[in-house]
Amino acid sequence: MKIKFWGVRGSIASPGPATVRYGGNTTCIEIRTDHNELIIIDAGTGIFPLSQSLLAELPVTANVLISHSHWDHIQGLPFFVPNFIPGNTLRLHGAFDPVSGKGIEQVMSVQLQYSYFPVREAEMKARIEYVTLAPDQSFQIGSATVTPCLMNHPVVDFGYRIEANGKSVFFTGDHEPPLNIYAPHDPEYAEYQHFIDEKTATILRAMAGVDVLIADSSYTRAEYTSKMGWGHGTFDSSIQYAKLAGAKNLFCTHHEPTRSDDALEAAFSQVMQEHPHQAGDPVVRLAREGETFEF
Repeated sequence: MKIKFWGVRGSIASPGPATVRYGGNTTCIEIRTDHNELIIIDAGTGIFPLSQSLLAELPVTANVLISHSHWDHIQGLPFFVPNFIPGNTLRLHGAFDPVSGKGIEQVMSVQLQYSYFPVREAEMKARIEYVTLAPDQSFQIGSATVTPCLMNHPVVDFGYRIEANGKSVFFTGDHEPPLNIYAPHDPEYAEYQHFIDEKTATILRAMAGVDVLIADSSYTRAEYTSKMGWGHGTFDSSIQYAKLAGAKNLFCTHHEPTRSDDALEAAFSQVMQEHPHQAGDPVVRLAREGETFEF
């Protein structure tokens, strides 16, 4: 299995001289099975350079897994170049939105309103299909088994476990470890804590034993105190998940858009000093745009 990162920034694209080493594009991850089946996780701005690379292997069938519908994870979809070329297929997978009452098709229909984009979906030449998913219901993409897992974010958000030929990867999407909203002395505290414990156990089962965990690590522990409830994790929470799940490798991603490459490396270095590697621990890395990891 091969993973390539095409976008690793969170919230908004942040190109410029301060983000050259790790990249400024928002979330997009290319996964290839051993049979070269193409799976794309999220369609942030990083999907545009990915789509240009696909022009060398037309026609393509691109299975795109959308973690959630926030802009930084979908805004590259209208610029997915194979959509404009006959013979290609874009198969878009994602969650039902209980607020709008619509399936994953709305992430295209909203963006392709004529007020915001000059090309209507009907004018695109590729075949576009929509697959609305349910939590914990596995499905096949060629040789790969994909299982969505409901995560914790201010909108319905799926993490995805992908397994093929004995290899596995889990991507969290945007995820904040669930917290008890009640104080310990509140009568509702114990019941809500039971819910949190069950939710955490479900997430850890979904991650269990993966070769690669790719996790939302937006904040430092100090930054998180002022950003609780925003729906993002920390370096520390990602490392804890990786250790508890028995993951072999951890890639920290969704880098804070205001953090320069130098600041990102400094924050990561501090975190690693606080979590010295021990036998059995995962190998921890910063996700880097353009990097490929094969296993």
